Amino acid sequence: MKLIILDRDGVINHDSDKFIKSTEEWQPIDGSMDAIAFLTQADYTVVVATNQSGIARGYFSVHTLNEMHNKMHKLVRQAGGEISGIWFCPHMADHHCDCRKPKAGMILDILDRFQAVASETYLVGDSLRDLQAIDTVGGKAVLVKTGKGMKTLEKDSDKLPANTLIFDDLLAFAKYLVHPNQPSQNPSE
Repeated sequence: MKLIILDRDGVINHDSDKFIKSTEEWQPIDGSMDAIAFLTQADYTVVVATNQSGIARGYFSVHTLNEMHNKMHKLVRQAGGEISGIWFCPHMADHHCDCRKPKAGMILDILDRFQAVASETYLVGDSLRDLQAIDTVGGKAVLVKTGKGMKTLEKDSDKLPANTLIFDDLLAFAKYLVHPNQPSQNPSE
């Protein structure tokens, strides 16, 4: 199985320090819908693993989160792609759950559900905690510069997991994965 796990905010859609709280605020990053379509059409299974502490903080409900995800599914399908599942952690960091990234609870559940091999699985994120979650289980870390990605590079570059691939955005990663021999699609240094 060719599995790719995507963080949501900052990778698929624009992020906000004030949280994405509605379908109106949920706006895809240019090229992200096409990226998921490219990956789907290249026989990758694409899933999402996202921390959503805005639920515990009372900023939005699970119902509103589902509405945002319905919008995401619709836009991805219109582009010719498919998201095969969405995992979310509704907790805040001080809840000490096992699902909130950088802990690997969601990742382990996804790997189990799809009977996927961790060492062959990519996780694309924009923060150190995304990369730590996949690194903990022996998977492949990919950092995109969208969302909090540039801040992560500036602040935590010395903490990135070994062999982290770095790309401008999800579309650049998808093109690299689907056509790895095209020089213009190599990961950033």
